[in-house]
Amino acid sequence: QVQLVESGGGLVQAGGSLRLSCAASGRTFSTYHMGWFRQAPGKEREFVVAISGNGVTTYLGDSMKGRFTISRDNAKNTVYLQMNSLKPEDTAVYYCAARYFSGRYYIQSEYAYWGQGTQVTVSS
Repeated sequence: QVQLVESGGGLVQAGGSLRLSCAASGRTFSTYHMGWFRQAPGKEREFVVAISGNGVTTYLGDSMKGRFTISRDNAKNTVYLQMNSLKPEDTAVYYCAARYFSGRYYIQSEYAYWGQGTQVTVSS
């Protein structure tokens, strides 16, 4: 069982940056592949980015390339989402999730654990 807690969300102006954190419980954090998803008002939840358990491989959604990066610190049981050049359309609740296996990181149903989410609001 893994519990995930996101933090770092808030209100930021367009063009600004935020770094989200996701802290995980448990002793086997490095065995989980981690992903970030987001859900904007009135829209379905969508894939943002994912990272392998050892941090070597990342997979980024097309609309975020060049602006978002993911990293992890397995010693701290934490995964990060660095968001730069934020746009109003990035406004959403951001969720982190954990999965056992590599593969299709963008498939939500393949993630076993989810956090409660953190709100990011980008003003124009």
